[in-house]
Amino acid sequence: MSNIRVIIGMLGMDQHEVGAIAVSRMLRDVGMEVIYTGRFNTPAGLVKTSLEEDVDLIGLSCHSWEYLHYLPDLMRLLKENALEIPVIIGGSVITPGDEKKVREMGVTAAFGPSSTRDQIIETIQRIAPARH
Repeated sequence: MSNIRVIIGMLGMDQHEVGAIAVSRMLRDVGMEVIYTGRFNTPAGLVKTSLEEDVDLIGLSCHSWEYLHYLPDLMRLLKENALEIPVIIGGSVITPGDEKKVREMGVTAAFGPSSTRDQIIETIQRIAPARH
């Protein structure tokens, strides 16, 4: 059984990476492999990295509403490349209304500011592909 491989990054001009860095460390501490792509990602870039790194999950840190603009392109590109990689989002701006909207786009899980460490870890472990 191999470790769960996760991309953590931010889309567009979102520059608030403290949450992404904290989640990356949290996931590494429980044995997951994290590919940290940092700030200023495009949907095409994340899909390319997903292919190159053979990841199990894409995690997006969202601290501006820009992710709502980029998510449809990311989901479309994943589908066009026949990649069945779960996408999760988390951040201080995630509202219940946003969660409903992104789930309709195909996002597997969304975590707002009140989500706990255990909720995030358990969700990732549950939704990562069966090879784990």
